Amino acid sequence: MIDPVVVIVAIVVIYLLSSIKILREYERAVIFRLGRLLPQPKGPGVILVFAPLDRMVRVSLRVDTLEVPSQDVITRDNVTVKVNAVLYFRVVEPRLAVVEVSNFLYATSQLAQTTLRSVLGEVELDELLSQREKLNLRLQSVLDQQTAAWGVKVTLVEVKQVDLAEQMIRAIARQAEAERERRAKIIHAEGEYTAAEKLAMAAEVIQRQPSALQLRYLQTLVEIGTEKNTTIVFPLPVDILTSVKRVLDSIGNNPEAAVPR
Repeated sequence: MIDPVVVIVAIVVIYLLSSIKILREYERAVIFRLGRLLPQPKGPGVILVFAPLDRMVRVSLRVDTLEVPSQDVITRDNVTVKVNAVLYFRVVEPRLAVVEVSNFLYATSQLAQTTLRSVLGEVELDELLSQREKLNLRLQSVLDQQTAAWGVKVTLVEVKQVDLAEQMIRAIARQAEAERERRAKIIHAEGEYTAAEKLAMAAEVIQRQPSALQLRYLQTLVEIGTEKNTTIVFPLPVDILTSVKRVLDSIGNNPEAAVPR
């Protein structure tokens, strides 16, 4: 016959062994004792959970990733786009994550979807495409404020992809092409203006130093002479042509002066 004391001791030992729980470094245990929440979560390491008086809820403190499904967003300039994002968050207060919300993963997912539509609906398409980093920070700030009451910390939000309609893609391509042509024309005009200014400055220098013009003649001859060609260039100063024209005009006005006596 088995001794009752041995049975009682065996039951107690089995109960104590079953009460031992081991929590990993990234886990915390939220304990409800007789339905009331204990002030502090337990873990990591070895803890004791005395069932049925205690009920344990494990909560992971690791960073979790949540993919926000593609959402139909109408921007401020009335353009319909499909946007999806990825959300990184972690639990910083296990007690709030268990008590304040029934399922913090589902609640965070739904909040991320609505926030994505509302925030991106307040910006124009150009801002959505070009200022992605600014929008990511704004989304992260809004979500972090909303989830703080649940003990959840949103660490990062990234807009992954923006899908546009085919006609909108063609319109953006035409706009980019027109913008490139406008910049090219402006740069060309600025270059012509700068060249005209430099030529005007060079003309002023040559006017103050007439010998500079002769040096330019010689430099041009050197440049032409370096090439292998049979072209002969003879510089003729404009002053000589002006003097010849003046003599011819004087002869035309007084023909008798041109006849030798």
